[in-house]
Amino acid sequence: MIKKFFAVIFFVLFCLPLFAQTAAELEELLKTQSVNYGQAARFALEASNAAKLKDPQAAYAFASGRSWLPKKTQAQETARLDGISLLLMRSFNVKGGILFSLTKSPHFAYNELVYKDVIQGITDPAMAVSGELLLFMINRLLALYENTLPSDEEIHTEKLTAEQEKKMVQEIKTQLEALAMTDTTARVTDEGVTISLSNIQFLANSAELPESEKKKLRDIAQILKNIPQRKILISGHTALAGTEQDRMKTSLERAQAVANYLVSLGVRKASEIEVKGYGSQRPIADNKTSEGMALNRRVEFTILGDQQ
Repeated sequence: MIKKFFAVIFFVLFCLPLFAQTAAELEELLKTQSVNYGQAARFALEASNAAKLKDPQAAYAFASGRSWLPKKTQAQETARLDGISLLLMRSFNVKGGILFSLTKSPHFAYNELVYKDVIQGITDPAMAVSGELLLFMINRLLALYENTLPSDEEIHTEKLTAEQEKKMVQEIKTQLEALAMTDTTARVTDEGVTISLSNIQFLANSAELPESEKKKLRDIAQILKNIPQRKILISGHTALAGTEQDRMKTSLERAQAVANYLVSLGVRKASEIEVKGYGSQRPIADNKTSEGMALNRRVEFTILGDQQ
């Protein structure tokens, strides 16, 4: 009890400013005898400011896609101490010795955290990690590296390679699946990685968003927030209805309405979002069917591949 008391006090002092979790969630974590990799990723990513993902499956996909977790693990799998060590080393951007730098392996991550006194006492790298131990290790890292945590300005500023774009698409698809978002896809385009939200509805004869569509955009916003320091192109698209002039005007106005909403959610500053309206010039389906028209009536969010 005394150990748990000090763990909670230390957490309050160092972690609460970084965490959005409720006290109930933290208390539940402290009671957990063996955390899984999804739970560990969810807490580690938020504490390190690497990403804020409430869903453990999405957090696991984010970390796994960056090779921050051991290979061939599952989100629900009981987390080993060496696997947690790798997650914390990578998410907190802790510099290790030459062996860790060369291998990025769980084994040498474990050795590094033992050496840095983040892991204390007699431990086994294959042992299961309790919630209390996970929080203790996070606390230690926050105390040691709080002035060197990766900031948003240091993430994703370089030109994306084809492989990075491919991984980003896969991560986004995993998050979309976890959020149970329908009519939404992700793919690589000439401009960059594009999230396409089809069949988006606006109030009749206006660019005003109804509440049902705002819920979808809040989910999209959460994904975009996890890819900081990249400008976003928001493009509006219509089905083949009305005059070309009307279609161009409507698509631009609706794209701007979506951009304004994302700015209000803190996804990006207005200067970091480009807005375009394409009308019906870029169909992705046949406008002769109602299904095709629904797909063409969409808003797309492109994470631009270069920061020029």
